[in-house]
Amino acid sequence: MQAHGDDLTAPAGGSAGAGGAAPARSQRMLPEERRRILIEKATEYFSEAGFDGGTRELARRMGITQPLIYRYFASKDDLVNEVYRVVYLEKWKDDWARDLCRREVALSARLLDFYADYTTTVFERRWMRIFFFAGLRGLDINTRYIERVRAQILVPICLEARASFGFESARPVTEAEMALVWVMHGAIFYQGIRSVIYGLPDPSDPGHAARVAVAAYLAEAPRTIAAALG
Repeated sequence: MQAHGDDLTAPAGGSAGAGGAAPARSQRMLPEERRRILIEKATEYFSEAGFDGGTRELARRMGITQPLIYRYFASKDDLVNEVYRVVYLEKWKDDWARDLCRREVALSARLLDFYADYTTTVFERRWMRIFFFAGLRGLDINTRYIERVRAQILVPICLEARASFGFESARPVTEAEMALVWVMHGAIFYQGIRSVIYGLPDPSDPGHAARVAVAAYLAEAPRTIAAALG
């Protein structure tokens, strides 16, 4: 992709004439396509440089002018929010919460099916690196995403554990229950850190960590729930 003046353009095909190759032509893109490309390039840039990287350097790498970025995004924060939407929200699956609550399936099977799909989605280079850069920078990307995980994944798991082990209570999920489910979730999430962030070889059995973490959670959950509910 090249810059022509102050715009993004895409090359259009040309045919060779009798004297050789025809000169390359440029085809203007629709604003929606330009915006999509800017978000894509910004995602890659922030995953490499972190969020201390500025839009001036992003523009330089793209071969465009910095004002062009601000033609499509009101501020750097606006651009970061779009990166969050594309990398995190668009990859989120509403089916996860629904399938976790299918009580005709054993809870252990539901958890393993969920984590097999979830880790396939999030154990991706840009996803993981942006998540950690955002955390180090103190951006609310992490806060927003973790709250989504808590509310839509971990709270339902806790409630399903209560039902699975015969505890009937309308009380909100307690801190003790939440701490336990975070231990399971964190142990599984660490496999992505190990692979993507540390660059260590993938385990020969990628599902092993999830099976161990889920089994440990289900073994401890009855005692934790009983104590929490008094």
